[in-house]
Amino acid sequence: MPGLLRGMARTAVVAGTATAVSNRVSRRQANRWAQNDQAQYAEPQYAPQPQYAEPQPQYAPQPQYAAPAAEPQEDMYEQLAKLGDLRDKGILTDAEFEVQKARVLGR
Repeated sequence: MPGLLRGMARTAVVAGTATAVSNRVSRRQANRWAQNDQAQYAEPQYAPQPQYAEPQPQYAPQPQYAAPAAEPQEDMYEQLAKLGDLRDKGILTDAEFEVQKARVLGR
C-alpha cells in the first residue's frame, strides 16, 4: 500500500503543477487578447491636421506709382559741366577728364 500512496501522491503533484502552469498560460493569453481587443476598438488616433501657410507671391508686387523719369540729357550735361569745371580748376588732369567723360557718355 505504501507504493500505491506514493504513486497517487506523485500523480497529484504532477497534475497540480500541470494545472497551475496551464492556468498561468491561459491568463497570460487572455491578457494579450484583451489588450489586442482594446487596441482594436479604441478611439482611432488621427494625425493632427497640417497647418498651411498662406501662399507667397511668386513675383514682387509692382509699385502703385512710377517715379518720374529724370531727364538723362540734362543730367549728362550737368555732369560734363562739373567735370569741365574740375578740369579747369586743375583738380582733374586732361586724362582723368577724358576717362570720366567716357563713363558719363557710356562709352
